[in-house]
Amino acid sequence: MARSGQVTFAGVLLALLGALNALDGTAAIARSHVFVADAHFVIGGLRAWGWVLLALAFVQLAAAWGVLSERAEWARWTGVGALGLNAFAQLAFTPAYPLWAVIVIALDVVAVYALTALWPAAPREAVGG
Repeated sequence: MARSGQVTFAGVLLALLGALNALDGTAAIARSHVFVADAHFVIGGLRAWGWVLLALAFVQLAAAWGVLSERAEWARWTGVGALGLNAFAQLAFTPAYPLWAVIVIALDVVAVYALTALWPAAPREAVGG
């Protein structure tokens, strides 16, 4: 089945967010100096949230592969779930890098829209005889 431009957009955006989360998570685990110093987190610390972002990145990249290569429903809904969780993780990550977290949350919303509203409907089979 041919892939539409909207599905490609959704898959590429999902892959981009996964790659950004992988970079963010790795930097947080390594205690990079790109983050705000002495940021206070409600739960855990910078390294803990770095591991969360890295785990979400792997899920997002796997879902992006499924969307781009197979146009699979499991990948679509895995991507939607991972993007929703990522938005919450970025909310918790806001004290470390406020502007970046807000930008990633906005991209998460656009990607969820692309995976839901822009996803082409499956062709309907004839009902009855």
